[in-house]
Amino acid sequence: MRWAILLMCAGPASAEPVFVDNSVGFPAPHIYQGGWEHFVGGGVAVFDCNADLRPDLFVAGGSAPAALFVNGADPGGDLRFLDGDIAPISQVTGAYPLDIDSDGVLDLAVLRVGPNMLLRGLGDCRFEDATVGWGLAPRDAWTTSFSATWEQGRDFPTLFFGNYVDRSNPDGPFEACDSNDLYRPDGQKYGEVETISPGYCALSALISDWQRSGVPELRISNDRHYYVRGGYEQMFHLAPLQERADWPHVSLWGMGIASRDLTGDGLPEVMLTSMGDQLLQINRGDHYENAPYAQGTYAQRPFSGGDGRPSTGWHAEFGDVDNDGRSDLFIAKGNVDQMPSNAIHDPNNLLMQDANGQFHEVAQGAGIATMARSRGAALVDLNADGRLDLVVVNRRAPMELWRNATPETGNWAEIEPESVGVNRLAVGAWVELRTDLGSFAQEVTVGGGHAGGKAVPLHFGLGAAQTVEARVIWPNGQTGGWRPVALNAITKITQAP
Repeated sequence: MRWAILLMCAGPASAEPVFVDNSVGFPAPHIYQGGWEHFVGGGVAVFDCNADLRPDLFVAGGSAPAALFVNGADPGGDLRFLDGDIAPISQVTGAYPLDIDSDGVLDLAVLRVGPNMLLRGLGDCRFEDATVGWGLAPRDAWTTSFSATWEQGRDFPTLFFGNYVDRSNPDGPFEACDSNDLYRPDGQKYGEVETISPGYCALSALISDWQRSGVPELRISNDRHYYVRGGYEQMFHLAPLQERADWPHVSLWGMGIASRDLTGDGLPEVMLTSMGDQLLQINRGDHYENAPYAQGTYAQRPFSGGDGRPSTGWHAEFGDVDNDGRSDLFIAKGNVDQMPSNAIHDPNNLLMQDANGQFHEVAQGAGIATMARSRGAALVDLNADGRLDLVVVNRRAPMELWRNATPETGNWAEIEPESVGVNRLAVGAWVELRTDLGSFAQEVTVGGGHAGGKAVPLHFGLGAAQTVEARVIWPNGQTGGWRPVALNAITKITQAP
């Protein structure tokens, strides 16, 4: 009942979404390329690397060097980026931003076909290789997923690197999935790796407080194409590291994870992309239920182009595209390469949530239904106008940049929680909003998507709401007081000492 009340009160936006192609805003076309080791990956990290309040982009290049693009957009204007100055790094599959040393400057965890890297942010979009200095000892693996969190009493975050096929296995690639690696810090350096074995070809991972119990758990989405049989989606306790014995064994061609509270009960639902059905699971606290088909999120076949074979989903991300107070869903689509069982012409999905909680497809009308083999993506406000823009990384085709030009959108607020001491970005915190029209909740996480993620303020669409209050449940369990939030602005909330 709470869901229905929230959705009805939020109210629809006045127009369907409209996006304008701003891809010419890149200094040069950027393409994620390479052979079979880059059929997967192609992520983008979105973060502000020079403290100018405009999100910048670090983009995987595959066999080509990764790229750093520095945001040069004017407020409300067309999107444009400048080349950043970064040492060439090839064989990059993806990257995730986080502040590892809690110095207030964002760092990067870089995923590679080969040894992974940790890049320490120096400010002004400059980086240095801190992999050795921070004690990380990565092996020569094929890394395709990542997640991180701060465990209590730790100076540095716990890092999960999920690996794909073991390239050294002479009997592979089928049934040759590699194990995964968990690194816990010892002070301000990383110690011995904890191995998660067997691995089932992890393509996405997310550490989240799924049950709102104050205890984060690691969820891994695995690709059935290579584990073939015996594998499944996994969930682990972190302390101590232990697979949940009560976890149901669901097997799919898992490629991406997204989470968001859709029902208004404060618990995050989870979206899993795959070849064929895209699976939305409703969080009931002690178990998950598959969303009904009528909810409109399965997106199992292309909606245009005439190719009736099953779709292949990669990056999934929730975001309120029209700021009507209801979370929408973007799914990047694209054939692995020339897989004949799946659609070749497979446009990305933009699924808008209706007042009754169902989703409907609008990508064609919004102008973003391109047919490239998409991989990583991000929904993020790039020009400070309060509307979520779209970045899409494509395999063997230029990266896309879409400015959100949707007219008559609703109100919005962005919340930036800041912890004291370690974990400055408050990873693991929950931000709750209450308005005169409903309530909302989002968690600060590192991970999920497909090979890339964001470190930006949390965006809330508010519809016609006029009064807003927010509070933060901090990673240490402290609950902050309710405080007023400005409409159509960014609000920083700092944890009390």
